[in-house]
Amino acid sequence: MAENPATIPSDPGENISKSKIWQVIGASSAGTVIEWYDFYIFGSLAAVISPLFYPKGNDTLALIAYLSTFAVGFIVRPFGALFFGRIGDLVGRKYAFLITLLLMGGSTAAVGFLPTYETIGIIAPIALILIRVLQGLALGGEYGGAAIYVAEHVPDRSRGFYTSFIQITASFGLLVSLAVILLIQRTMTAEDFSSWGWRIPFLLSIILVGMSLYIRLRMKESPIFEHIKSTGMASAKPIVDAFTDPVNRKRLLISLFGATAGQGVVWYTGQFYALFYMQTILKIERQTAASIIAFAIILALPLFVAFGALSDRVGRRRIMMAGCLLAVLAYYPIYQGMVHYAGNDVAAIESTSDAVTGKPKLSPVTSEGKAITTTAPNPNVPMLTLLVFLQIVFVTMVYAPIAAYLVEAFPAKVRYTSLSLPYHIGNGVFGGLLPTIGLIACAWTGNIYAGLWYPMIVASLTFVIGSLYLPETHGHKIWAEVNDQQS
Repeated sequence: MAENPATIPSDPGENISKSKIWQVIGASSAGTVIEWYDFYIFGSLAAVISPLFYPKGNDTLALIAYLSTFAVGFIVRPFGALFFGRIGDLVGRKYAFLITLLLMGGSTAAVGFLPTYETIGIIAPIALILIRVLQGLALGGEYGGAAIYVAEHVPDRSRGFYTSFIQITASFGLLVSLAVILLIQRTMTAEDFSSWGWRIPFLLSIILVGMSLYIRLRMKESPIFEHIKSTGMASAKPIVDAFTDPVNRKRLLISLFGATAGQGVVWYTGQFYALFYMQTILKIERQTAASIIAFAIILALPLFVAFGALSDRVGRRRIMMAGCLLAVLAYYPIYQGMVHYAGNDVAAIESTSDAVTGKPKLSPVTSEGKAITTTAPNPNVPMLTLLVFLQIVFVTMVYAPIAAYLVEAFPAKVRYTSLSLPYHIGNGVFGGLLPTIGLIACAWTGNIYAGLWYPMIVASLTFVIGSLYLPETHGHKIWAEVNDQQS
């Protein structure tokens, strides 16, 4: 690529063949799906694993402790964003997410080999927490690299469409984790799965990561990063540059509170909280609950591409804010419908008291209450799938355009660092803590809808702040900014 600014095309993405673009998307997506699979397999097996790694005696507290460990991985994601974002802005997008892939894969496989509490005592939950920290750090660097790598290869006019395929990977990774679990569960007894079968999904990560690593090693660096590095425009101190520039600092705050915080809680409500809610509050058998989430995700996957492409035409902000608002308005009636179609009425659920808290029992394993059995007697699976699907529609609205928005919002020399931080605070902290906060709220208030207050408040704040202050970025030409800096 020529270094003379006069010879640099305003949008080199127009000159890259579609076959090359799809190769870039395929290579980036494959690794990202695997990293999301690794990260979410931990949560998908919460109901099975929680009694194994914590002292026996109270399954509600064990589940909350496990979900807290699960949440640790989200809390450290912003630190991973800073660490690997710096590498991505200094060394390159490709090398940063090669490292994150290896770190995530090794950590996930380690869970598959980890002895339980019965074998090594308190060391088991401590080791689990440490592994979860490594997973969170790895994911903190993965997403930004994949999103930027794709965005810096494609035409400006269709960035929302092409980056939407990276946005699919998070839900698809969750879908793969659920599918693998269901497949393994159907090949063995429940006792065998609870005893040792749960380890298999973690150990499969070794094979999946090896395949993805081979694909990613064959990839070339992003053309924009190659250009800014070869022309001396790369930042020598990306973290300093990202936070000392008042304009960029303002973009970071607006992106966090006006976009990613609300997007994070909508994403985790529609998929993870819905899964935990069905298993723990509504007492739907865990394989049935996982199947409901899986089918709803499959139905919704095309909408990521649809809303990503639509954002190229009508704007990123309008679609994301509409998704936040619809979620706030619809959550209560949707979850009331889920209670109804689960086959357990509110009185029956609330009459099942926990021995410690005196509130609704959250464990799907032990149920000693007066009016409810271990599993819901007759859940209406089609209607529950529809209600979860509606929640994932909101997910596609807020999530599909956000990669394109974040890439366009920040300058190339600090893009990896700047993009990753608000994304992982919004998703890792605001979103990732949601299942734990929601189930604790239900347990301690005795109100089975109390867990919805948190996502509704956060999504409302994002709607207000985003509607007022979030800039519209669609149509922004990211190569023009590089050319302007050089000229």
